Amino acid sequence: MSELTTKSVLHSRMSEFTKWIAPDPDKMDDIYDRGDEIRKNIKQKAEDDKLVVQSTPIGGSSGKGTGIRRHYRGKSEVDGMDVDIPVVVEPITTTGDQLEELLVKFEGYARSSYPNTDIDKTKSSVKLKFADKVTFDLVPMLATEKDDEQILIRRNGDRLRTSVQKHNEFIKSRTKISKGTPGVVSFNNGIRLMKWWKEFQADSSYYLGYNKMADINNIPPTILIDLLCAYAFDKLGVEKTYAETLAKWCSYLSHIVRNKKAVHFADYYSNPILDTDALWIVLDPVNNENNIVASWNDNKINELANWFETARDNWQRIIHYDEDGSDTLALSELVKLFGNPFKNHCDND
Repeated sequence: MSELTTKSVLHSRMSEFTKWIAPDPDKMDDIYDRGDEIRKNIKQKAEDDKLVVQSTPIGGSSGKGTGIRRHYRGKSEVDGMDVDIPVVVEPITTTGDQLEELLVKFEGYARSSYPNTDIDKTKSSVKLKFADKVTFDLVPMLATEKDDEQILIRRNGDRLRTSVQKHNEFIKSRTKISKGTPGVVSFNNGIRLMKWWKEFQADSSYYLGYNKMADINNIPPTILIDLLCAYAFDKLGVEKTYAETLAKWCSYLSHIVRNKKAVHFADYYSNPILDTDALWIVLDPVNNENNIVASWNDNKINELANWFETARDNWQRIIHYDEDGSDTLALSELVKLFGNPFKNHCDND
């Protein structure tokens, strides 16, 4: 598109909305302070229980710089950034502790430390949800011989080699490259926009109204959005504006998902293991044996392909309307992508 794009209403709207969807800076100091308190309290409980806590690295969207704000107004609900708190403990036995045992232990630590907090277990973590809906995920991990690698054991018994530090660097290295490209687009903010987009596609695809009666397992996980964005970035880079960038990413990814093209990266290994029994392959960039969509069936893959194809078509119309000066029509299409919050937070008035 022409240089005038950076002076258009579309560019202004996208820039303002991109700033707004980042976590609310007025609340982040409190959230980080609470995270530090949880680390301290849970670490003390674990050590009192004779566990050796090796480290509590910063993980998830906090470590990657990809968090999105929480939003619960106007029937447009976005849970926003959960704060991951990995707790890396030394194995007690030669075979390593079972995660079931660790989860039971850490659930006990959480309940005794925060008795009035809503606490639940996921397949690999203990989730603390406070009254203000800020959520912290305790993720017990086993230490390995390498400081920057851990073992995550899921409730079903699967043991996954992973690395909090390498996952952070995987995103941050691409963000650094993007900031050296002319224009306003940074890779981590592109992920933020795509994560926000995912929330509103999930509302229309899986939820009954806004009652959040979803089969959560059907909703694409955040890590999949991270990896698909990284794959598009590695192929296409970024344009000068977010509208142009996301239009190209969604078009490219619609082809990748619809045709079940294998997705893998060469950051930390050169020999991807391509599971021929899986319908689609998206490999964890730090573990060449971990296909994060190994269990996906055709219905789930096709649903995601439909999302990207619809977004591709939305972006084509948005850019066409922008070029024609049809700002009201462009705004209507943008709301289809990002929900009603877009029209309320896309200007600087």
